[in-house]
Amino acid sequence: MKITTRYQSDYQYISTNEAGHSVNIDMREGDKEHLGPMEMVMSALAGCVAVEVALMIKKRRKTLVDLKIVGEGNRRPTPPRSYTDIKLTFILTSPDASVEELTKVATLSLEKYCSVADSLKANISVACEVVRS
Repeated sequence: MKITTRYQSDYQYISTNEAGHSVNIDMREGDKEHLGPMEMVMSALAGCVAVEVALMIKKRRKTLVDLKIVGEGNRRPTPPRSYTDIKLTFILTSPDASVEELTKVATLSLEKYCSVADSLKANISVACEVVRS
């Protein structure tokens, strides 16, 4: 894997992968136009775990109407301001899945399959909710 990051301004950069796909990085305070690096880390974590959760729910022959993951994190007050704790709340809209099933697959995904979670030092907790559709 190779990522190239280029200067746009003192607090804005663009990172591009080998396929030419890019993401804007915005480290300004206040009026950001894009996500900052730590917001991207949280997004990467949610995206990584979402794929496995969705696939495992479907593998259990449950209906997935919608899946939303809300990530909230606490960071160290001093540099490096890494995450210390992250809470992921999984909200699955499904007529036939249970909270127990969602909790099981979310935990399994985080602990066994998600490389982003494995790369973080933070304590990651899970909360789950199923909305009937």
